[in-house]
Amino acid sequence: MTRFIDVHSLVRLVDETGVPQFLTALADALRDDFMRWREFDKKARVASHSHLGVIELMPVADDGAYAFKYVNGHPHNTQVGLPTVMAFGVLAEVDTGYPVLLSELTLTTALRTAATSAMAAKALARPDSRSLALIGNGSQSEFQALAFHALLGIEEVRVYDIDPHATDKLVRHLAACTPLEIVRARSVAEAVRGADIVTTVTAYQGRATVLTPDMIEPGMHINAVGGDSPGKTELHPGVLGKARVFVEYEPQTRVEGEIQQVAADFPVQELWRVLLGEVPGRESPAQVTLFDSVGFALEDYTALRYIQRIAMERGIGRQIALVPELDDPKDLFGLTASGRRRAVLRRAA
Repeated sequence: MTRFIDVHSLVRLVDETGVPQFLTALADALRDDFMRWREFDKKARVASHSHLGVIELMPVADDGAYAFKYVNGHPHNTQVGLPTVMAFGVLAEVDTGYPVLLSELTLTTALRTAATSAMAAKALARPDSRSLALIGNGSQSEFQALAFHALLGIEEVRVYDIDPHATDKLVRHLAACTPLEIVRARSVAEAVRGADIVTTVTAYQGRATVLTPDMIEPGMHINAVGGDSPGKTELHPGVLGKARVFVEYEPQTRVEGEIQQVAADFPVQELWRVLLGEVPGRESPAQVTLFDSVGFALEDYTALRYIQRIAMERGIGRQIALVPELDDPKDLFGLTASGRRRAVLRRAA
């Protein structure tokens, strides 16, 4: 049988754990798996694009488990009452191919993205960073703020969105659940001025210039999250030239990330090499670092493994017959009505 974690089960797991604790544990698991980078069979995600959005499949495996995520990105969905991003995922045994977990990944994607952002920032941002500018106050914004507070000790969050209702929502939620000092900015420039860390997490389906070179200050760490498909970016190309740039999986990021705007030989480093100590991260307090985060399948693998473990420990979720259970593994036809009738006739004879 396959364990099924629907939205209600996932919410229960998160609520029982606590969002900051869930993010912290997930960030630790992500770091551990990134440090096993060479053990994984990796490939860029498979994407189907339309003029309204994208639908993607994201696979990855090690010697023990295979995982994939189905995920979409449709910025106009909110106009018809649907989330911009919706996702589910499967975890299977490599030895048999048997699916052991089917889980919602919409809420989980926001959690794992925030945990990845904070995990990367711990390796790249200045250790004394205390202020975060959060540009884009939609569905992922609370999780980003909570992750940076829990993992890096961020004390102040400066928030801005072109939609004031999104900012109202973010401020209301953060005020109710954190001691963070929340500052509403009137523009992107005002939000990022003097910030130690800048997270851009906008949903615009096109080439935007949320950050421009004149906004970048010495020592900043930039966490660019919203640009995650061909033709979708958030940063002016000049920002990249000011920073030491880090990515998840370079072949995917070259196509989907901020670095799609620059030459193919523009230098970047994959984050796992920093975590293993093979290459330096931040080289000086004044250096600008940039994590060009597009989301990689390994992060979903980690999230699915973590969900599976705590769900089993707590008895959350239910078992479903996602694949047939057969007395004779060669007799699939026996499941059908015709097959059952034939069995009855044989017994009667």
